[in-house]
Amino acid sequence: MELLLDTANLEQIQKYVNTLPIDGVTSNPSIIKKEGKIDFFEHLRQIRQIIGKNRTLHVQVVATDYEGMLADAQRILKEVDDQVYIKVPSNEVGFKVMKELKRQGIHITATAIYTEFQGLLAIHAGADYLAPYYNRMENLNIEASLVIQNLAAEIKRVHSDSKILAASFKNVSQVLQAINQGTQAVTIGPDVVAQAFSMPSIQKAIDDFSQDWESIYQDSYIHDLS
Repeated sequence: MELLLDTANLEQIQKYVNTLPIDGVTSNPSIIKKEGKIDFFEHLRQIRQIIGKNRTLHVQVVATDYEGMLADAQRILKEVDDQVYIKVPSNEVGFKVMKELKRQGIHITATAIYTEFQGLLAIHAGADYLAPYYNRMENLNIEASLVIQNLAAEIKRVHSDSKILAASFKNVSQVLQAINQGTQAVTIGPDVVAQAFSMPSIQKAIDDFSQDWESIYQDSYIHDLS
């Protein structure tokens, strides 16, 4: 499983790259908005500097027409690097864009996937990653876990190199459900990462261990012992 961060906040990216086995960073216009009116390309270059070339960086086009999406993609690749995964919405014009970008050998992440049909088209369009919106699907009474299960089965059936990059989570339980249904990657926001470590029992166990140790060795740690 690949674990990606769904944020453009440099401090959060640096923090979790230093502490967790992070495989990449995803962004979209809504995430960029949270950082204010930044120097867009310089900010992306800083993210790349933090995560390095061995982790994936996913950046979304904002134009809505065919020529505009292609121009957005080329500008992103020029200003950052040619290893960026271009996020393209999975609508009719988006699939046309995907075909052309794949023809050019560009990495693609098919995004804004709400239905199994969109996901199937993304697989057969050769998308490197396809991003179903888990919580948003659930809010529309779409069984997100079943969609992911069926897409994972199709990837296996046709021996596709596409990977499911499940996104839009509100809690850790949804992340685990997606993983259990066969998603190869998940992208989660810092708020969901924080939830994973917020269980009081975790800290209580650590505190109990510390107290038991201190009852015997006082303030000494293992590395202090003679």
